[in-house]
Amino acid sequence: MQLSKAYSHKEIESKWYSHWMNAGFFAPAKGKGRYFSIVIPPPNVTGSLHMGHALNNTLQDILCRYKRMDGFRVLWVPGTDHAGIATQNVVERQLAQKETSRSELGREKFIEKVWQWKREAGDAILHQLKALGVSCDWSHERFTMDEGLSRAVREAFVKLWEDKLLYRAQRLINWCPRCKTALADIEVVHEETDGNLWHIRYPLADDPSQALLVATTRPETMLGDTAVAVHPDDERYHGLVGRKIRLPVTGRIVPLIADPFVDREFGTGALKITPGHDFNDFDIGERFGLDKISIFDADARIDTAAFLDRGESGDWIERYRGKDRFEARKLIVAELKNKGFLEKTEPHKLAVGRCYRCQTVIEPYLTPQWFVDIKPLADPAMAVVREGRIKIIPEGWSNSYFAWMENIKDWCISRQIWWGHQIPAWYCLRCEAPNLIKGADGEYRLGKDAKPIVAREAPAACPLCGGKDLIQDPDVLDTWFSSGLWPFSTLGWPDQTEDLKSFYPTSTLVTGFDILFFWVARMIMMGLKFMGDVPFRDVYIHALVRDEQGQKMSKSKGNVIDPLEVMGQYGTDAFRFTLAAMAAMGRDIKLAEDRIAGYQNFVNKLWNAARFVQMNLGDANGTEGNSSSVIDDRDVGFAERWIRSRLAFAIAEARNAIDSYRFNDYANVLYQFTWHEFCDWYIEMSKLALNSTDANVAARSRKLLRELLDQILTLLHPVMPFVTEEIWQVLGANRKSIMVQPYPKLSAG
Repeated sequence: MQLSKAYSHKEIESKWYSHWMNAGFFAPAKGKGRYFSIVIPPPNVTGSLHMGHALNNTLQDILCRYKRMDGFRVLWVPGTDHAGIATQNVVERQLAQKETSRSELGREKFIEKVWQWKREAGDAILHQLKALGVSCDWSHERFTMDEGLSRAVREAFVKLWEDKLLYRAQRLINWCPRCKTALADIEVVHEETDGNLWHIRYPLADDPSQALLVATTRPETMLGDTAVAVHPDDERYHGLVGRKIRLPVTGRIVPLIADPFVDREFGTGALKITPGHDFNDFDIGERFGLDKISIFDADARIDTAAFLDRGESGDWIERYRGKDRFEARKLIVAELKNKGFLEKTEPHKLAVGRCYRCQTVIEPYLTPQWFVDIKPLADPAMAVVREGRIKIIPEGWSNSYFAWMENIKDWCISRQIWWGHQIPAWYCLRCEAPNLIKGADGEYRLGKDAKPIVAREAPAACPLCGGKDLIQDPDVLDTWFSSGLWPFSTLGWPDQTEDLKSFYPTSTLVTGFDILFFWVARMIMMGLKFMGDVPFRDVYIHALVRDEQGQKMSKSKGNVIDPLEVMGQYGTDAFRFTLAAMAAMGRDIKLAEDRIAGYQNFVNKLWNAARFVQMNLGDANGTEGNSSSVIDDRDVGFAERWIRSRLAFAIAEARNAIDSYRFNDYANVLYQFTWHEFCDWYIEMSKLALNSTDANVAARSRKLLRELLDQILTLLHPVMPFVTEEIWQVLGANRKSIMVQPYPKLSAG
């Protein structure tokens, strides 16, 4: 069989991927010996292949193919994440188009709809990853809500509860009024926004002619003020601390307190304290025993029940009842101005927190939630990085890791949505009747004092009263809770499976910096807690793929490069090689299509070199193996010794580069050797020997060409799997796949 005149990637790629899968080459080799295991950062079932996925999975595949060829038992576990909020939003939008909603369907039917969507469209990204050529062991494919992983989640939750690392409490959390759920701190995206600083007069209760000037960026929350604070060393307020303030609008009497948290340089040095709607104010409220008034409902509209429950009255209550927070702001500013309380308004830059999924401005909201007591888990997770048991590469990201971990706050793990792992806690309708309120949608709302019955499976009866009317906690777990178990739950934990014994800890994690805290830190904490060992040895953090001007790719900018399109146009090998060649450690990739086109030329150069070698092989075309029979250096001339020395250098540099995660150096050294030294120099020099009248000289040249090409193909295979396999098979009759050939190494001599 002859190599065709031109390389046609579309025909070849699907052919060889199917062959590899059917032959079982992606599964780990049987027996004992060195292993290399890696778990895929599970893409969301809502996702489609983008440049971040393409880079991440190309780098993982390079490592896995290299290690497999180098004699390791390789397990690469694929799978997807249920992506709670994101997936629920997708299905809710579909329902809205049909003029219905999840509340109309009810929980059970809505979840059925989500599962249906997941089966029909949710795994599309896995098929796209196969087009990229990833050599995952698909027999190990997992989903964060499959039966085995669900059992692991329940086990982890119960163990944390039993070890008193889990608690339920009414705390101030980040709330998304659109998604109507709690968010962890790192699920809030902060962006600088143009706002205002309003200076408001707060009169003294016993002398309205005197007033403190209070500066605030959120005048609407003054409806929930329960104090005004100044710095204890601020001379402007000496003699005033301890006196009472009458709030504008509400008339509520609150104390003037002194707390060192107050920044004397900000605004007027006097700070309104709203413990029910500001995290810093909440902490001050705890220190001073202040009331916490929650002035908003779940939609971020003024909820007057809190005022009425306190026995407050006044026409202001009706004026603001049910008003959206931003509408309430306008109305309050207007009222303050009309009544002479507004001193001045000035422009002010402020960081506004938004939901990372829907971009809605979040609201600090006082509500009962589940929390993980994180400090006992964070301390060991910092220690293993400091001790070098886990290496974060590039090392500079360790500083970011420590900065976040040292200031970590308890992890809010409950979410008020329906798609996800429902919290394995139950409540007795008889015992907890005062704390259970059934809403119009049929869902129970749990009071802050409700006592949970935490169990791996639904209890048959209440352990206190024996009653059998139990309801499960309606909340689900944060998606990152189940993802945090991924390195060992995918291997069968909590059972002690052979996979778990053989492949844990995993070897390397390849990920982007954006989930260093979302995911990486939590996997380390969970791995140490439940497995007693680190979840991986190395964490390689790659940079972003940007457009050629260095801007982040986005649909709104129109600068997105679709991986599937460029793979279709230029071939997967050219695309993969481009990503590897540009993946310099710690440096963002500025990608342009002409770079991919350039490396398509490299694929064609390799193809044409192989055609030249094939045309000159003659009877050697069917030689088995790859360089198993090498020519003694004493039998060859200067040109042959030179090219072999350059090959030895390329082998050493390629190995060293991959082992050090310098993917760009790996690609570039092979590009240099293949194009410039083998093709441009040695092939040209070999033509003299091939045309020699001495038959032995010509035979040696043919054999050396074959030897060199085989070595080049195996060196390039991890990054360019399709074209190398095609050439490998055509040049050798009945040869085993290049995937299972040994990766080139320098001889011991």
